[in-house]
Amino acid sequence: MSRIGVVGAGYVGLTTGACFAHLGHEVVVGDVDADKVRRLAKGEVGVLEEGLPELVREGLSTRRLRFVDGAVAAATDAAFVFVCVPTPRAADGDADLSTVETVVRELAPVLRPGTIVVNKSTMPVGSTTLVARLLRDAGAVPEIGVASNPEFLREGTAVRDFLSPYRVVIGADDPAVAVRVSELYRNVQAPVLVTNPASAEMVKYASNAFLATKVSFVNAVANICEAVNADVREVTLGMGYDPRIGFEFLHPGPGWGGSCFPKDTSALLRTAAAVHEDFSLLDAVVATNTAQRDRIVAKVHEALGGRPAGRRLAAWGLTFKANTNDLRDSPALGVLGRLIADGIEVRAYDPAGGEAAREILPTLDVVADPYDACVDADVLLVLTEWDEFRWLDFTRVAALVTGRAIVDARNLLDPAAMRNLGFTYRGVGR
Repeated sequence: MSRIGVVGAGYVGLTTGACFAHLGHEVVVGDVDADKVRRLAKGEVGVLEEGLPELVREGLSTRRLRFVDGAVAAATDAAFVFVCVPTPRAADGDADLSTVETVVRELAPVLRPGTIVVNKSTMPVGSTTLVARLLRDAGAVPEIGVASNPEFLREGTAVRDFLSPYRVVIGADDPAVAVRVSELYRNVQAPVLVTNPASAEMVKYASNAFLATKVSFVNAVANICEAVNADVREVTLGMGYDPRIGFEFLHPGPGWGGSCFPKDTSALLRTAAAVHEDFSLLDAVVATNTAQRDRIVAKVHEALGGRPAGRRLAAWGLTFKANTNDLRDSPALGVLGRLIADGIEVRAYDPAGGEAAREILPTLDVVADPYDACVDADVLLVLTEWDEFRWLDFTRVAALVTGRAIVDARNLLDPAAMRNLGFTYRGVGR
């Protein structure tokens, strides 16, 4: 088994480190946030991710997993160094690689001959070449390999996605480097695709752009369904049985968000523009996603009779999707920000992301109970598909609200049951 250094203890880095330790490797995870390092060293995991706290505690107990301050401490004496630092969307829409560049320059002097630096963070096409050049310029020894090994982790199922992936993609110019990286996954049952770095980097962007396209497509179909009195759930059921299409990502809602789709579609559009290729299809995907949030806002206005100012809204769900506490680019917060700007008083509940949402929307009233959110509300708006919302006591909800109107942006609830309780129900594509 190998000695692996992981730089960055965020969502990707923590999952990567804990899973490699579970596979038997010796892993050292370094981060610049000393407080986070101390918490992780005690087994305290700050992200909501099924199975991850257990793997971290397992790694600590077997001493195959350690947490240290900084990149240099993680990389010293490592055979492999995985770069898992943030690559957020820059002002121009491209990925911001400033943290990557800083880390690589820090690593260069301490890497031993034969070490392989692996880009795990999502980086634009050409980043593997960039990292190799930065290492040379910063004085790294010549015998350093560089590879791309993009992550395909879905929040909520990240541990399963790492240990039982659909595929492992490795990009390297040197076949020997690719073979050594592939050996790290020896106990993972999945196809391994070895290709050049540019192709590996492109696989990640193309995959996320395609999935975003499916979501925007089904939202556009849902809007047509509303106009022609079709039920989008039946339509997508009929589509999904075709194996060429499948069921995944055919769920209409308030649009896609989170940490990946927005920045990855933006970065891919920047890449296309840089090589003078017209990618108007992806432009339309992004525009459709933006318009979908507008439609949810319009549904709330309609439910309020076109008089939003001074009215009260109960909102269920703040995270960008269920089973995570991630609020990054959440469609829920995007919609609620618009409604608050329209003068609507919003009281919101989320099982995991409530407190942190106040930092993004300071005027948002966050409560600790879904029923408290409903007191004297004119409209109930469901924004995240938390399963617990299905099983709440809607007779009690009906007694708490002032206006019996529901806007279900996730098609989570049963329209007939809601209407039997006297609610006016508005879904998406139904």
